[in-house]
Amino acid sequence: MAQPIRVLLAKVGLDGHDRGVKVVARTLRDAGMDVIYSGLHRTPEEVVNAAVQEDVDVLGVSLLSGVQLTVFPKIFKLLASKGADDLIVVAGGVMPDEDVVELKKMGVKEVLLQDTPPDAIVATLTRLVSERGER
Repeated sequence: MAQPIRVLLAKVGLDGHDRGVKVVARTLRDAGMDVIYSGLHRTPEEVVNAAVQEDVDVLGVSLLSGVQLTVFPKIFKLLASKGADDLIVVAGGVMPDEDVVELKKMGVKEVLLQDTPPDAIVATLTRLVSERGER
């Protein structure tokens, strides 16, 4: 039997609202994924260290605070420094369309905004892990 998809969900920065990320965590867990939620107010370093230590397939970063264009470059630099560039990074939350374009150029595989249906989130992560293949 295949191992379940392992996902770390994180809130980076000063954003204090985590209802949405908790709903996503429950949705992914109910779909059979192993889910770790890092909690509020994490730094990029804490999130990357946890993702590497937990050997996750997907790092999902939820942001509502507008810092995505400064946070994600730091995350990608840290992942590269730890040899974890094969980690699938997705973004979630609230952000303008032009930032979505920039995030994808940076390497974010998908941006799942606040109106993304739960089933679509599950399908997206499943597809991304399947496309990546074995690590």
